[in-house]
Amino acid sequence: MSKSRFNLEEIIDLKKWEKLQDSLSLVTKMAILTVDYKGVPVTKHSFCQPFCQGVRQDSNLSPYCQKCDARAGIEAVRQNKPYIYLCHFNIIDIAIPIIIDDQYLGAIMAGQLKLREPDVSQLEQIVSRPPNVESNMKFQALKEDYEALPVLSYDEVTKCVDLLLQLSTYIVEEAIQKRTTVDLYKRVLTTDIDISTSAESFEETDLTYRKIQSLQQELSGALIETKLKNGAQKLVSSNAVLQPAFDYIYAHKNENFSLKEMAKLCHISPSYFSRIFTKETGENFSLFVARLKIEWAKQLLETTDAPINQVSDDLGFCDTGYFIKTFKRFENLTPAVYRNMYMS
Repeated sequence: MSKSRFNLEEIIDLKKWEKLQDSLSLVTKMAILTVDYKGVPVTKHSFCQPFCQGVRQDSNLSPYCQKCDARAGIEAVRQNKPYIYLCHFNIIDIAIPIIIDDQYLGAIMAGQLKLREPDVSQLEQIVSRPPNVESNMKFQALKEDYEALPVLSYDEVTKCVDLLLQLSTYIVEEAIQKRTTVDLYKRVLTTDIDISTSAESFEETDLTYRKIQSLQQELSGALIETKLKNGAQKLVSSNAVLQPAFDYIYAHKNENFSLKEMAKLCHISPSYFSRIFTKETGENFSLFVARLKIEWAKQLLETTDAPINQVSDDLGFCDTGYFIKTFKRFENLTPAVYRNMYMS
């Protein structure tokens, strides 16, 4: 597993997160622990059940708990979704991966409960433990705590898991977005050009302006990128000549660009660019870009509460009215109606 370019401990305020984790534990009736991409805990264990505390303190049994945690985390990353399983005592546990932009940042380990339904055949016991006298004696000593474990239906478990997944992903994405904003503006503030004295030279002033404008465009694109999920991946062209255009389009979602500009970027004539672009995509340039921007708009409408005019601005439409008209052309309904249908 490759190291993440983000670090959970640097991204989120762990003290605030632990308070939220405690509250989520009370609401969901699950014990919760957050670990980094190495599986190392970055928070305390919120409301660890007495039964599990007793098992984890036992030198003979705790290695099985650790094996469960490690294997569940790997399985969750492999499946790229929450993994619900049975521990070596047939208790329900869950590994919920935190994955942003295909980067595995860590996981929320939750559970320590029993299912209301007697049939748990659909779940895998991730680690098996051979029975022995010492283990049986330990279980008997903790039997009262075992009986006191929270009981949920499988449907309740999946709803709690979805809540934890959505909330953790949102919080981490927002934290990354803020960090990106701060980092980019720090670059503006630390530019090697002294803006206070550059008025003496139009050339220097113009250079400063263009540097700041470039950083602002980079910032806007970065903020949009953090909000977009599936479907935002770059298109790899079968014709290498076109790849610079596709790279630019996907990296500058907040801009308007013309066929002539993209042809120049690819070092070919506009007519030749138009011909091979249509052959590659099955659509002419303007239709392809419009359809692509509407797909990005749908994702922003689904995953953020940004106003319609902000979505329009974020994707480089000249005005909100034109954005709504274009959206309706492809989807046969307005952005507002689309968002209401998606959220209902």
